[in-house]
Amino acid sequence: MTTMNMIEAINSGLDNMMARDDDVVIMGEDVGYFGGVFRATAGLQEKHGKTRCFDTPISECGIIGVAVGMAAYGMRPVPEIQFADYIYPGLDQLVSEAARLRYRSAAEFTSAITVRSPFGGGIFGGQTHSQSPESMFTHVCGLKTVIPSTPYDAKGLLISAIEDNDPVMFFEPKRIYNGPFTGYYDKPVEPWSKFEASEVPEDYYKIPLGKANIVREGEAVTVLAYGTMVHVANAVVEEHGIDAEVIDLRTLVPLDIETIEASVKKTGRCLIIHEATRTSGFGAELSALVQERCFYHLEAPIERVTGFDTPYPHSLEWAYFPGPVRIGEALEKIVGELTS
Repeated sequence: MTTMNMIEAINSGLDNMMARDDDVVIMGEDVGYFGGVFRATAGLQEKHGKTRCFDTPISECGIIGVAVGMAAYGMRPVPEIQFADYIYPGLDQLVSEAARLRYRSAAEFTSAITVRSPFGGGIFGGQTHSQSPESMFTHVCGLKTVIPSTPYDAKGLLISAIEDNDPVMFFEPKRIYNGPFTGYYDKPVEPWSKFEASEVPEDYYKIPLGKANIVREGEAVTVLAYGTMVHVANAVVEEHGIDAEVIDLRTLVPLDIETIEASVKKTGRCLIIHEATRTSGFGAELSALVQERCFYHLEAPIERVTGFDTPYPHSLEWAYFPGPVRIGEALEKIVGELTS
């Protein structure tokens, strides 16, 4: 089996879908000849042609608007927004058009759009290249939100997203494009090739949307995370020897609430981790759902470790980033004294 990093896995998924379905087209800033700012679309224009993978003007509103029109005519566009921080000019098209099209037309039209966008920090991108806006889209009825954490998941989830008849926001954690991140910024990054999750089939396969992945089983506490924070959380519980169950949500909408509920009822404790700002972050929704469904099983208050309610700071990035220290303190608060 081929070893891939996340960029290569995404490229492979796009290539598979373009080969299988002529209605799949890729569009965005620099995605054609240049192959994308992170090279996720490298070689696709040369292989599939300039009408299937093409560059657009710097206009996020225009990119999404054109994709909505394409989808209404039965195509499956995959627009790339170069950084999630720049997606806001396209919000009206996404919220008012793409998300509502099936409902407004009584299912006469659909909006099979998959919006790819790198998101999150950990790369010293500052306030304009580090944001995590996922909760804005989980609030919108009609949009699905997907966040992979491994190369294997990235390809399988991307293929499912492209084949879905509803619009999907596909956020890619750019901090882990080339390897998982433990949260220890002063340690060298290990490439994906050292990890089993980098073994990605070259051929077509799917991972269903709405199905979480239990990456580590445990009995003491349930840890809910997605994207980069899955790896940070796993590293912290391993380091401290905590018998935690770590769940990678994979998709925020649809959410695999059944897996979450079963885990929390087993452990009696819950820690939620995400990089986005705290207020109205998706962790608040998770906390409410766990409280509603598992109240009589909880043995401690639900804890959240998140980004702060500030712009993403450049010089204080690792103070903002939910790293091992803050996660360890939250675990200690929930389960008691750490073992180390």
